[in-house]
Amino acid sequence: MPPNQNLIIMSTLKELMNAPMRPGTLEWIGIRPAHRQALQPVESAEIVLGAGLKGDHYPGKGDGKRAVTLIQAEHLPAVATLLGLSAVNPLQTRRNLVVSGVNLIALKNRQFTIGTALLETTGECAPCSRMDENLGAGGFQAMRGHGGITARILRGGTIRLGDALIVIDVETSGTPG
Repeated sequence: MPPNQNLIIMSTLKELMNAPMRPGTLEWIGIRPAHRQALQPVESAEIVLGAGLKGDHYPGKGDGKRAVTLIQAEHLPAVATLLGLSAVNPLQTRRNLVVSGVNLIALKNRQFTIGTALLETTGECAPCSRMDENLGAGGFQAMRGHGGITARILRGGTIRLGDALIVIDVETSGTPG
């Protein structure tokens, strides 16, 4: 392959990775009032810079990388199918937010808004040992690849069911990185 061809492919891949995305929708919000208690569904919540969701017992670690956890609504039926269940309730996943209409993994290294809050993806939200406890035998394995993402808070704000998840477009020109 000619050297310039490789540059063109890399540039195209960078452009594809940073391409605009259609908005998603916030379908569910859950707050854990205390350690090992079930999430409580709410219709709105305050996302507080440096603290996570107001009223949630787990604000994440000091670096804020896990301040908010999100899972795709489209993955819940997949997990249910893998477990032979008719459905999976978002409460069982231990994630704060359920969103639909957007591929959360495509948010890698991206910023996005929900309501008036600004968040930044920090990584994938791997399943924990509680998945077998919450979903039954095989829950951990079923959630692998379907666990969603973690996010840090860049600007606090209010979120409500039905709010759009809007990806902040990034500059796609320049040298490939």
